[in-house]
Amino acid sequence: MTDVQPVKDIQKLMWSLGDYRELARQAEPAAVALVEACGVGPGMEVLDVAAGTGNVAVAAARRGARVVASDLTPRMVELGRERSAAEGLDIEWVEADAEDLPFDDGRFEVAASTFGAMFAPRPQVAAAELFRVVSSGGAVGLANWTPQGFLGRLIDISSGYAPAPPGGIPSPLAWGEPGVVRQRLAELAVSVELQPRMAPIRFDSKEAAREFQERYNGPLITLRNILPPERYGALMTQLDQLTDQFNRATDGTVAIDAEYLLVVARKP
Repeated sequence: MTDVQPVKDIQKLMWSLGDYRELARQAEPAAVALVEACGVGPGMEVLDVAAGTGNVAVAAARRGARVVASDLTPRMVELGRERSAAEGLDIEWVEADAEDLPFDDGRFEVAASTFGAMFAPRPQVAAAELFRVVSSGGAVGLANWTPQGFLGRLIDISSGYAPAPPGGIPSPLAWGEPGVVRQRLAELAVSVELQPRMAPIRFDSKEAAREFQERYNGPLITLRNILPPERYGALMTQLDQLTDQFNRATDGTVAIDAEYLLVVARKP
């Protein structure tokens, strides 16, 4: 059996670097769309899994739900609590592993994750946990980057410069493939709805886009710290080329629509 604890320890370290609050702002529209698609309403019990700084939690709380937010990384929980307090939202924050959620069976009407649970190293374990904590008829919602989309390609290219994970751990981007999602959820869900969506990414210039990633993206900061300068330079050249490939703007700014897969699955 593959030992996944080292992978989780690395994830905690990576996401403690940079400032995820800035990355989260870009992903917030996707969280709002996911909460809406899951039918979150007043008084519902909602769990935000691998919450980051709480995009799903905040969107659900604003709709009147009773919300718990959980994340593997202590720094994310700290930042999430600060955000909740600053926005005057009553959200309970818990440090928790998506593969081992510390909640009773069937506690929540919705369990959702935007670009978080997809990185759990054992996808079937994480999926089972999401469904376990949801009540009968409840919804499990996911927003996952697709392999062919801009951020999926960015993750894939960056991963090629990182130390190889232990054998047996699949790419997180498989969660963005409809066929894989249906297969993984076949025995857990009575229905699975899939919708390709786009997350807008906008910058004043290509230089600003690069500076943003280098300043705030924890995994990229990790690579900058461990790679020889020439290897890191090669990585950044590839990422600059990726930006050029996906950029729709012609006026020197950056306008990219990053594809993701929105998933809403219902528990029997």
